[in-house]
Amino acid sequence: MKTAAIIGGGVIGGGWAARFLLNGWNVRVFDPDPEAERKIAAVLENARRALPGLGNVALPDEGALSFHPTIAEAVAGASWVQESVPERLDLKQKVYAELQEHVARGAVIGSSTSGYKPSQLQDGFTNAAQIVVAHPFNPVYLLPLVEVVTTEANSPEVIKKAKEIISGIGMYPLHLKKEIDAHVADRFLEAVWREALWLVKDGIATTEEIDNAIRYGFGIRWAQMGLFETYRVAGGEAGMKHFLAQFGPCLSWPWTKLMDVPEYNDELVDLIAGQSDAQSGKYSIRELERIRDDNLVGMMRALGNTNWGAGALQNAHDKAREGTMGLASTMADITDPSQPVLTLNRVVPLDWTDYNGHMTESRYLDAFAQSTDRLMAIIGCDADYIASGGSFFTAETHIRHIDEVHAGHPIQVRTRVILGEGKKMHLWHEMYEGDRLLATGEHMLLHVDLTTRRSAPPAPHLAENLATLARAHADLPAPEGLGRSIGAPR
Repeated sequence: MKTAAIIGGGVIGGGWAARFLLNGWNVRVFDPDPEAERKIAAVLENARRALPGLGNVALPDEGALSFHPTIAEAVAGASWVQESVPERLDLKQKVYAELQEHVARGAVIGSSTSGYKPSQLQDGFTNAAQIVVAHPFNPVYLLPLVEVVTTEANSPEVIKKAKEIISGIGMYPLHLKKEIDAHVADRFLEAVWREALWLVKDGIATTEEIDNAIRYGFGIRWAQMGLFETYRVAGGEAGMKHFLAQFGPCLSWPWTKLMDVPEYNDELVDLIAGQSDAQSGKYSIRELERIRDDNLVGMMRALGNTNWGAGALQNAHDKAREGTMGLASTMADITDPSQPVLTLNRVVPLDWTDYNGHMTESRYLDAFAQSTDRLMAIIGCDADYIASGGSFFTAETHIRHIDEVHAGHPIQVRTRVILGEGKKMHLWHEMYEGDRLLATGEHMLLHVDLTTRRSAPPAPHLAENLATLARAHADLPAPEGLGRSIGAPR
């Protein structure tokens, strides 16, 4: 199993530990803080609750977490080392001097620094080629962006490995080939932060009003389309050129105090802190973190439905994990066709629960519908086949809710083909958490010509694949509840 070493276990280091750990890596931590284990445990509690429900494919088995008294011991066997110590260059250089002595030559050393350039971190070290900036965003276990900043000292092999590892844990490596103080994303944040300080100081808006301007307006747009693409759309049919012609002159107008920073004195600090307390003081930090996590999962899952932005990135990550989680994509992937086919392997996400605290009844149908879609794809009724004019429509469904399941719990669905002949496809789904049966779904579908919207025989290859599974499953004992109607005795 792959191993990552985390040097510094604060908010960012703990987030890195959670991201690696929940993606199947062993994680070794060094932090002299006696509270490090407790703090990382709190971050992990949130990560285990939120991250598994972000995707639609189960995460791998969690790696092993261990804490070590020295840097040398922590980095033993690590192929990735993430430095997340406080933003002091002298402290970072002291850490890199020790890493130079103990880190394996094939490992990547990433720094979470938000401000220092990689050349400053590499200066004077013989292993400079291994050191890159890998700057994430909080919470690291959910937000996918990592700014990877490199210099000419970094070999193509190190850069390639860094990007592959970051992609492999479901994140997006934004490779900056030219270094600059504070990289890219934090320069945007600093610009907005400076302007916000003036707006508060001058009494134009409160902290809450400024936050509302962001979260109810451009923040949502930026989350799914970024800056330039948002402005391109704002230009209408004429596109970006029209937008620039219309709004470009504004750049010379006195709209901003961006280059003029207000005096950072106690009066300003008290003003902002007081307004922030009034805005959010009724919530604890842990409550705010959970509200944040719920919102982020919901937004990114919504973006996944349209295969856009961060949601498209998560969909690609899910697709890459399907084979490792036992999910077949074609008939050739089924190792034992005589057994029910694993058609769903995931965790119940946060937004699948209801007021009773368990998975809402509509989501049982959602899960079974996903299983039906996968079975269709396996037999050949995939996106290309549907685009050619054929598909299956569901004619009848019967779901039995046998036991409850909660957010964060793993579920699997295994599917049998009861009948597969002519235009008909009769499926039987069973949903489990471990060995515990949660629900069954019985579904009758008809093959349809999408041009006429009427039932029609499927293509020969699809019909043969469906019949093959039906014959293979015919020798299994009849499932309990097959053909049962509501209220009928068992």
